[in-house]
Amino acid sequence: MAEHDPQADFQFSADSLDQYATYEDYLDSQISETDLFYLEDEELARQLIELGYRGTGETLRREDFDARKKSERERNAQKTNLPKQLASAGKDFSQMPFLSALATREEMVRNGKLTSIIFIRDRNPKGQEVSGYIDYALRLKSEPFEPYFERKKRLLPKPSDLSYYNWETQTCTSNSSPNFQVIADSETGLLFKNKRDRKVINVDPKANPGDNSTRTEIKTTEYMQVVIYDHMTRRKN
Repeated sequence: MAEHDPQADFQFSADSLDQYATYEDYLDSQISETDLFYLEDEELARQLIELGYRGTGETLRREDFDARKKSERERNAQKTNLPKQLASAGKDFSQMPFLSALATREEMVRNGKLTSIIFIRDRNPKGQEVSGYIDYALRLKSEPFEPYFERKKRLLPKPSDLSYYNWETQTCTSNSSPNFQVIADSETGLLFKNKRDRKVINVDPKANPGDNSTRTEIKTTEYMQVVIYDHMTRRKN
């Protein structure tokens, strides 16, 4: 006798079993009011349906029900764990050097292999000149980036970023992030310490940016000035 294949039962019913917490719930769904009226015994009605004497369509055996439930749970778990599509995916940045630079870094920043600090100096919607340092990873995590990559929004520093300065109102703020500690040094100026490997990034354009760090100035007409500081993080084993 050929071994029964529980997967074959998918041919009889494409309905998901998520709605049934137990095999008994599954059997109860096939019990009609007429069955209960004549049998007057819910347990007997379940037994008849399990044996295939009552109910509609092909009734799964208990082991097949359990196998399908397990398979559905595994498939749902796989869907949940699928990586989200990058916000920059499928977009053309050939004429947009800044967005191209962000797109190039997006995947590595999202998976934690790279941390990037973005310095931007430009004018806000009120025409005021603002500048600041942005933790790219934090922004990616805290807000949708599709509008930026689709050019529906412009990326500008905010008072909640690592550092922010409004040249007109002279508003100045600084905030450490989950990735960087802000250090205001009277001699060297503004420094950012990476919280993962404790390395310090020096954003002084005349200084070395630090171990495992690089400074890249982006030539773009979209902003007054853009500089990206990249830091390759190395976890201790």
